[in-house]
Amino acid sequence: MAYHEPRLWLVRTVPGGRQPDPSVLDGLERRRARAFARPGDRIRYVSAHTALRLLLSARTGVTPRRVVLTREPCPVCGGPHGRPALADGTLHFSLAYSDDLCLIAIAGSPVGVDIERIPPPDVVTGLTSALHPEEQAALGRLPEDERPLAFTRVWVRKEAWLKAIGTGLSRGLSTDHVGTGAAPGPAPSGWTITDVTVGPARAAALAVPHG
Repeated sequence: MAYHEPRLWLVRTVPGGRQPDPSVLDGLERRRARAFARPGDRIRYVSAHTALRLLLSARTGVTPRRVVLTREPCPVCGGPHGRPALADGTLHFSLAYSDDLCLIAIAGSPVGVDIERIPPPDVVTGLTSALHPEEQAALGRLPEDERPLAFTRVWVRKEAWLKAIGTGLSRGLSTDHVGTGAAPGPAPSGWTITDVTVGPARAAALAVPHG
């Protein structure tokens, strides 16, 4: 079955604090899991990637441990660190963490998601200069108590899109304008950016191509 429309799951990555079973992960994922210095980070990683494999398995009919993941070429340098995808090209996916939550998107076309906890005002002040000049100006016009939510909205929209195009942060957060308002502004040509509701303490967004 084809899954052209993106589907989203919000996964709690620390189920009762127990170490999830890493047996369905491939060798690279297990090595990455072992590389985490903090047990909590390792548990979150294994939980999220186990959930991803179970979801991909349900949609492809392939057993979770036999799902083969790959990275498409980076559109900037051609290196093997672009968008994640299934090796056979049938599905695309994106995964983002926020503390003990993980947002997963699966689609039949390139897709990107991001989720972030709304930061305190001093963090917003330190990071606003990384954004597009128009976004910086829009944030500056807001009352101070409204800036953290508006900042987080623009941040997750932008990160979701940068993941979807495969560049990640190498493209830079100041290059493109996606808007700070309650609804996303006009997305970059050929793309749709949508806010995702994940509760009062966080903001999240999804980016997919038109058509």
